[in-house]
Amino acid sequence: MTPTIVAASVAIALGIGGGLMTPIGDWYRDLRKPSWQPPNWAFGPAWSIILGLAAWSAVIAWNAAADDGARRDIVILFATNAVFHFLWSPLFFRARRPDWALIEVVFLWASLVALVAGLWPIAPMASLLIVPYLSWVSFAAFLNYTIVRLNRPFGNAFAR
Repeated sequence: MTPTIVAASVAIALGIGGGLMTPIGDWYRDLRKPSWQPPNWAFGPAWSIILGLAAWSAVIAWNAAADDGARRDIVILFATNAVFHFLWSPLFFRARRPDWALIEVVFLWASLVALVAGLWPIAPMASLLIVPYLSWVSFAAFLNYTIVRLNRPFGNAFAR
């Protein structure tokens, strides 16, 4: 039961933390965004589902791990992802730096690729449960890139 409680608690903490770091104020509303951006209300449910799947993935992987070394690897993979997951919103919304968030999202994306690859030998189902998260972050990274392109300069190398 403990892996389930830990995984669910981390998913809930990331969801709440991400929500608190995502103020939708005038600054964000005034940004130029592509017509294909999902409506703001869609992000909360999407992240709730994705984080729920990630928690389920963690429990499956933990229970399938052959030994303490595999469990340590699972914790490292998920903890690394949690750090990069948490960093994106404060960069984009609080610091108002979509350009910095675009750099950070590369690390978030890489942490998800590492999760998919690292979980596969332990529990293929756990790996597959991360694929929607990877897909969403891939989409979000392209959205982030498009917002940077439409609104630059932000005062860095993305400026023309």
